Amino acid sequence: MEESPAQRRLKAIHCHLIDTSNDLHSRSPIQHNLTSSHFVHSEAYSVVLPEKLQTGKWNVYRSAHSPLKLVSGFPDHPEIGTLHDNFIHAVETFRYCKYLGTRNRVDGTVGDYKWMTYGEASTAREAIGSGLRYHGLPKGVCVGLYFINRPEWMIVDHACSAYSYISVPLYDTLGPDAVKYVVNHADIQAIFCLPETLNTLLNFISEIPSVQLIVVVGVIDEQLPSTSRVKLISYLKLLSQGHSSLQPFCPPKPDDIATICYTSGTTGTPKGVVLTHGNLISSVAGFTVKNKFYPSDIYLSYLPLAHIYERTNQIVLAYYGIAVGFYQGDNLKLMDDLAVLKPTIFCSVPRLYNRIYAGITNSINTSGTLRQRLFTAAYNSKKQAMMNGMWDRLVFNKMKEKLGGKVRFMASAASPLSPDVMDFLKVCFGCRIVEGYGLTETSGMTSGMDEGDDLTGHVGSPSPACEVKLVDVPEMNYTSEDQPYPRGEICVRGPIVFQGYYKDEVQTREVFDDDGWLHTGDVGLWLPGGRLKIIDRKKNIFKLAQGEYVATEKIENVYAKCKFVAQCDSLKSCLVAVVAVDPDVLKGWASSEGIKFENLEQLCNDPRARSAVLNDMNEVGKEGQLRGFEFAKAVTLVPEPFSVENGLLTPTFKIKRPQAKEYFAKAISNMYAELSNSDPTLQNTSRM
Repeated sequence: MEESPAQRRLKAIHCHLIDTSNDLHSRSPIQHNLTSSHFVHSEAYSVVLPEKLQTGKWNVYRSAHSPLKLVSGFPDHPEIGTLHDNFIHAVETFRYCKYLGTRNRVDGTVGDYKWMTYGEASTAREAIGSGLRYHGLPKGVCVGLYFINRPEWMIVDHACSAYSYISVPLYDTLGPDAVKYVVNHADIQAIFCLPETLNTLLNFISEIPSVQLIVVVGVIDEQLPSTSRVKLISYLKLLSQGHSSLQPFCPPKPDDIATICYTSGTTGTPKGVVLTHGNLISSVAGFTVKNKFYPSDIYLSYLPLAHIYERTNQIVLAYYGIAVGFYQGDNLKLMDDLAVLKPTIFCSVPRLYNRIYAGITNSINTSGTLRQRLFTAAYNSKKQAMMNGMWDRLVFNKMKEKLGGKVRFMASAASPLSPDVMDFLKVCFGCRIVEGYGLTETSGMTSGMDEGDDLTGHVGSPSPACEVKLVDVPEMNYTSEDQPYPRGEICVRGPIVFQGYYKDEVQTREVFDDDGWLHTGDVGLWLPGGRLKIIDRKKNIFKLAQGEYVATEKIENVYAKCKFVAQCDSLKSCLVAVVAVDPDVLKGWASSEGIKFENLEQLCNDPRARSAVLNDMNEVGKEGQLRGFEFAKAVTLVPEPFSVENGLLTPTFKIKRPQAKEYFAKAISNMYAELSNSDPTLQNTSRM
């Protein structure tokens, strides 16, 4: 029988891993001695393999934590090969420890966190899995999870692993059409949802024929509507049915599919990323080689569980026996949840960290001369490591309280975090802060900062569970010969790389080459010591009339530090920008200038406000060393933030550029018209 493209790709990966791990020699200037632990404690965080690629051009990098062999499982627990194994380990080791916590009470009030232990969660997942078997679901079928973070999400996911079901997260913000598409594409047979999402499902229930069972979380059966199309029961009833008819586990194998994660994307229909148990365990095991946690740690879960970032976080947390407190489901109440939970681990995205940075700096700038001077002295002193605990007591402890006061580890991923913001957070919160890089297609972390690495502005060295190379991108003038640092498209190989897009061999072939390398579409460069820096995205570039290439995300990351800016999207050529303003800052500026306004929308349209924001963006752009053609020449201020709800952000908070271009078409046209009238040289500017 002829091998499929997927089989040939996996075979190629397997052969390369064997070849490179058996034939490592010290040939690279940064390698020194591959059997030594020197790399982890010096400035060499990754090693260059002696592998000779067919082109002979691109170096292959591997983590210095595991230079001789890629990590595919936990070094201390090689028996863990699946998510089921991982949770069994957690239950056996931490049975009586706190695991899942919530603040919401039955009567709707909010109080302290109430906890479920690892042992209690184990009992619940066995009942849920048995309940699914009770209703006739055979192993290997897809089960949808259509609700936000809460303990039941984790219990259902653990049940899927224990009984060999494939979990398929459904973003609650994807919209009805995308949800319908995913349910049909994955042939989902059972869906767990909330009353709110149930209404969405019932609106097109006749159009999702594969669904046989809908389980509603947070209600009793008497509150459910009647329907003849599917079985409709409460989570509590399924739990009871399972308890009354317990079934033996049906454990998966490492090569079995654990989940299909549909990436929302910025264009087109969702793509189903197929991840095996082995993919996810490899990813998490690679992370634990670089980072250590403890059962005494506490974590706040608010990032979408449908996103691979939070999904792999949860696997790590279970491995270490960590307590996971869930937010109330409202981002506006997040600070209150932090104050009550007092987490020691906090993972987030640059969007929130930029808000924290802007909030603190704006507060300092309006606090009076004495406090400004005190903060500046404390900040500079601590940044130079020439301080003592006095500064924390006088200045920084109040800032730490914003995250509960006990955070010792912070992480950022999903998009680049400004080095200035990273340094600011390090000083203010006084804990280890790491930035990482990854994709759904790489089961989460592809690279991450190493402990002891104080350099900012990069995403660390490759995960010990993969290899990374940078491939030339001639059309963007990125090559391996670039000085002082090699640049190119980031390509990944190893056990963390996904199996392909579900039912889509065409798009799968587009992202893999013949040697089994995944081409990410992201552009990076190698910093000294084998650190990776993300500098561009192949898709998010366009050329100006003069021939210069513009990277939108780089510019937006610089402008995000502008005090007026909550979000911005730089579009077309010349450049112009659409800015979602920070209401408090803009209103404060208007008051200080004696400008009267009836509402925020009126203020956004005031030419004086636009001028003030553009001037501030120019100052920030100079500090960020933007080149002349990278500066925005005009701005449109909008009071409404880019959001998932208005269709301008993906559920992972990435801008949907085609949709944004259409949404703001009139504003963009007006800005270019104004620029053309004021400067005739811009009249023939090419458009994206």
